[in-house]
Amino acid sequence: MNENLFTSFITPTMVGIPIVPLIIMFPSILFPSPSRLVDNRLVSIQQWLVRLTSKQMLSIHSHKGQTWALMLMSLILFIGSTNLLGLLPHSFTPTTQLSMNLGMAIPLWAGTVATGFRYKTKASLAHFLPQGTPFPLIPMLVIIETISLFIQPVALAVRLTANITAGHLLIHLIGGATLTLTSISTITAFITFTVLVLLTILEFAVALIQAYVFTLLVSLYLHDNT
Repeated sequence: MNENLFTSFITPTMVGIPIVPLIIMFPSILFPSPSRLVDNRLVSIQQWLVRLTSKQMLSIHSHKGQTWALMLMSLILFIGSTNLLGLLPHSFTPTTQLSMNLGMAIPLWAGTVATGFRYKTKASLAHFLPQGTPFPLIPMLVIIETISLFIQPVALAVRLTANITAGHLLIHLIGGATLTLTSISTITAFITFTVLVLLTILEFAVALIQAYVFTLLVSLYLHDNT
């Protein structure tokens, strides 16, 4: 195996021009707008899943929080479809790039915080100092709460990046080991191939779960600020 483990994470280019924007826009093709009076099965399943997810995610929100419904649903569909497309052979997964995940997490986090300071100023400021804090601990707690607030978008981005990257690396390693073992031991190669198939199925689940977790955490940040 002479190939670099991280080759699949290098930003693809065409004629020296990065084609990441095209890859990012590609998932939108998978969710066509219904143009028929009676939808086909695929569109009906998509709409049912969107309604189910939005109902579960937005049930805890106030009226102001529910205005973010379109943003949250677009976010979970984009991350989920991007993660799934990244499991295809010779494809590129934009969510393995920390810079892109930070680009999604920071504006969404900043929007929820700004909403909180606009509509719930006193409650938002109260988070920096829990009730009943001893006077000598006040400066330290304010610093700790401020740091924890600013770490939230970083934690969102790093969690998504680490989980997707780790899965791709495992698939790459086990796939390479299976290919090498085919010329050494057929039985061992079959066992590792079985493990590879099971891991791939697990990665399909992880791709959807990570999209849901990312969106759910943004939703919880929004709920705390509306």
